[in-house]
Amino acid sequence: MWDDAFPSFLIGLREGLEAGLIVSILVATLVRAGAKSRLPQVWTGVLAAIALAMSFGAVLTFTAASLSATAQEAFGGTLSVIAVAFVTAMVFWMRRSARSLSGEIKEKVTGALAMGSGMLIVTSFLAVGREGLETALFLWTTARAAGESAGPMLGAGIGLVIAAGLCWGLYRRVLKINLTKFFTATGAVLIVIAAGVLGYGLRDLQEGGVLPGKAAFAFDLSHGIDPNAWYTTLVQGVFNLMPAMTWLQVLAYAGYLVIVMTLFIRGVRSAAGAKAAPAPRPATAATAATAAPAAAAAPAVAEAAGADQAAGDRAGSDKTTADTAPDAAAEPAAAPAEQPAAEPAADAGPAPDGAPAGAGRKRPAWLLPVAVVAVPAVVAGGIVAFGKSKPAGAPTIAVSEKECGKGFTAPKPGRQTFQMQNTGDKTSEVYLVDPASNAVYGEIEGLAPGTTRDLVATIAGGSYAWRCVPTGGKAVTSAAVRVSGGGGAKAVVPVSEADLAAPLRAYKEYVDRGLGTLADQTQRLSDDLAGGDLDSARTDWLTAHRTYSSLGAAYGTFEDFDKKINGRADGLPDGVHDKDFSGFHRIEYGLWHGASADELSGPAQQLHENVVGLRKAFPTQDFDPGDLPLRAHEILENTLQFELTGDTDEGSGTNLATADANLTGTRELLDVLNPLITRRDPQLLATIGDDIDRLQKLLDGAHHDGTWTPVEKLDATTRQRLNGATGELLEHLAPVPDLLEIRKSA
Repeated sequence: MWDDAFPSFLIGLREGLEAGLIVSILVATLVRAGAKSRLPQVWTGVLAAIALAMSFGAVLTFTAASLSATAQEAFGGTLSVIAVAFVTAMVFWMRRSARSLSGEIKEKVTGALAMGSGMLIVTSFLAVGREGLETALFLWTTARAAGESAGPMLGAGIGLVIAAGLCWGLYRRVLKINLTKFFTATGAVLIVIAAGVLGYGLRDLQEGGVLPGKAAFAFDLSHGIDPNAWYTTLVQGVFNLMPAMTWLQVLAYAGYLVIVMTLFIRGVRSAAGAKAAPAPRPATAATAATAAPAAAAAPAVAEAAGADQAAGDRAGSDKTTADTAPDAAAEPAAAPAEQPAAEPAADAGPAPDGAPAGAGRKRPAWLLPVAVVAVPAVVAGGIVAFGKSKPAGAPTIAVSEKECGKGFTAPKPGRQTFQMQNTGDKTSEVYLVDPASNAVYGEIEGLAPGTTRDLVATIAGGSYAWRCVPTGGKAVTSAAVRVSGGGGAKAVVPVSEADLAAPLRAYKEYVDRGLGTLADQTQRLSDDLAGGDLDSARTDWLTAHRTYSSLGAAYGTFEDFDKKINGRADGLPDGVHDKDFSGFHRIEYGLWHGASADELSGPAQQLHENVVGLRKAFPTQDFDPGDLPLRAHEILENTLQFELTGDTDEGSGTNLATADANLTGTRELLDVLNPLITRRDPQLLATIGDDIDRLQKLLDGAHHDGTWTPVEKLDATTRQRLNGATGELLEHLAPVPDLLEIRKSA
């Protein structure tokens, strides 16, 4: 929670201090002008700005909650990018305006005093409202990125409280802070945080289908680092850097950080140079004429602002903070206290004799503050109440163990929303099906008792029924209804465990044969090293490793054997020299880093023994049939993240050989799943086949005379084509897990 609190703490502190400075200058200016009676108008504007910011946050929260999962990703990603734009503009604006902020605000206040109470309210509202809206948007974005609101809310609250205390201290002249340096330092940190928010927002847009490349990962460290470690949590919470990031995220993060930070630092240096060599200001008659009145007014100003220091002390402190806004109370008065014209008519005494009855009646003092707070809240409530994406009059369908689909009548063709209400006492799976073919048009998993959730489906001509499958109970199907008209609606023919039994059996036979071959190959590798033949060991190592890499869909069942056989040095205390570093990569490191055959004979023999142990254990290990469709995508996803980046290379330069073996394993897996996929989406297999052929051709181009080109030696064009072909294949493999998901409705 505390790691998620830091970004919000910083934005709360900075935005709170920025808004607090503006309010302090407004108050100090009014006090000096002898217009204390106008202070309630300032606080009214401030209250209105706070109410608007809180209402804006509520609208964001409830608007997102009413969207589908995909739409939520797109909505959140868009707002994250907007938040980054606002924060960037705020950082540069405050760096540029910190020194002149006091004069600008006092000029606006002077004008507002002359135009009446309404303009003073508007001035304070606009001055604080912008910071409030930026804070609400950034806080909502960071809470979404963190996945919880407690940490970000706590951080923002602490930041705002500290900012309020600093502003009070600056106003009362008990604190001295160089705000130019403060805003420069926090601005640099916020740029780093904003870069992470930008990367997170772009990932949301990829997940929402707005941007491409969601499977094109630049790196994935999730297998090599502990996601629950304090340092991992801290980096993710503060900087929004994830263990796995796509190329778009990485490029956007790095590009934003380099460009924006460079411009920011350049601006800071330019400002420092201008301050170090100020242009001389010749004395004028006007300057001399105003010096005496200003000096004479200083005691009165100090008294009005609550300062009790001597003029000499005040002059000395002004010198240390001359480039900052907080010393507004020590600057010359914006308007002489003797100007009675600045006082509003509302502050006048009783109506003169002869005035119409009630002409001097004042409205209650509480009316305006209550109104400005209530209006944004009422508007936000209206948006939340009437702005949900659910169509008005969406039918409510009952779900329970005894009655399923109560309240269901023939719907109209088109996209429809149904409110599914679990009236039973067991959690249930809910499906909208074609009762003749069992094809699924929509589903809700895990509908808890007493809860209601929306199910959105596209209705076309055909038969429809509800199928409810309570936990531990039998499926209940409602009466079918017939819909006429409308275009075709896409449905998924459900898959049962029985449907996957034959593919699973065929794949297990493939893995068992592969493990038998692997045992012979690792024995040959061990014999090579025992005989001191390092050249043959290098050749036989690659042959054995390719065989193991072609069994990718079974890795989930290998349990601890996979770490022993193909474990990496990442995360081990001593890296490649750690005593627990074993298996193929341990031998690879030694073979290509000058280790002797004697040094490697032990690890090679241990590798062979582990392979033999895995072969014996494999037939008895649990192989979830639902893993097969998942592995169709995951094998090449790992290839893109590890092999095509060279991340797993320990010196052999054979990552592309491993990628080729992974592609072979994927092709084998698709062969056993072919009948199930063909029945549900025959065109998909044809597209995937074309993608595989294209990737295979690129891999073959890196294989010459038994030698594989190392990834790092590929030219930029070839490497880009390899990544692009793999990413496109992954995009087309992505529907397979959903297409072949085991559904209880089957």
